[in-house]
Amino acid sequence: MIDTEKDSLYQDLENKSSQEILQEINLEDQKVAVAVKNQLPQITALVDHTLGLMKKGGRIFYLGAGTSGRLGILDASECPPTYGVPDGLVIGLIAGGDSAIRKAVEFAEDDLKQGYKDLKKHKISNQDMVIGIAASGKTPYVLGALQDCQREGISTGCVVCSNQSPIANASDYPIEVLVGPEYVTGSTRMKSGTAQKMVLNMITTACMIGLGRVKGNKMIDMQIANNKLVDRGVRQIMESSNCNYEEAHKLLLSHGSVRKALNSLRNKD
Repeated sequence: MIDTEKDSLYQDLENKSSQEILQEINLEDQKVAVAVKNQLPQITALVDHTLGLMKKGGRIFYLGAGTSGRLGILDASECPPTYGVPDGLVIGLIAGGDSAIRKAVEFAEDDLKQGYKDLKKHKISNQDMVIGIAASGKTPYVLGALQDCQREGISTGCVVCSNQSPIANASDYPIEVLVGPEYVTGSTRMKSGTAQKMVLNMITTACMIGLGRVKGNKMIDMQIANNKLVDRGVRQIMESSNCNYEEAHKLLLSHGSVRKALNSLRNKD
């Protein structure tokens, strides 16, 4: 039996109070960070290789089904507004296509060949990094894509929550976060999903810092998409210059990013 299908450590859930259920879920959630910590060497290896590819013009592709696919799309979609990178630098693909983001598409994950077909639509090459996301470690949509990538000399990695899985075996840089049985047996949207989200955060954050998209600890290339972000950007400019709020505000709106605003000030000196 694969790890993610093992029986819950808790019984008779329907007879428990809300407080008991929440306490037990929280107790299980506390195990996730430890499981991720145990994989830091593997995560580091994947990040270092991925960053090397990205510095040469490569991209990250996330590939998954169901919860795993949605988490990849979420992480990919947050990179452009957070770090000001192009939409196509980090790409999330889900079995069943975009309609599967909101509603499950039956049996879409069972096609061994569709994952690589979806990658080919984006002109995948050996400059890119393909990361499969699958709690079970055996999703055919992901497995087939990684196997085809390896045959084509394209770098592969994965984030799975099972030990010695087929997908890990098809990955050059496997990350196996062993969170143990889910609170509700087999419900991998819980601990497994939390673990995957944590690892994806680590991968893209470390890569974006490595690409120079963070200064000090600030997102200097973030998109100025709402009043909260405008105010944040203004304060970043004030911290790095002699501008008052009004001057910094005008500079930010004029140049569109903190980096460009600060560069304009330096060019005046």
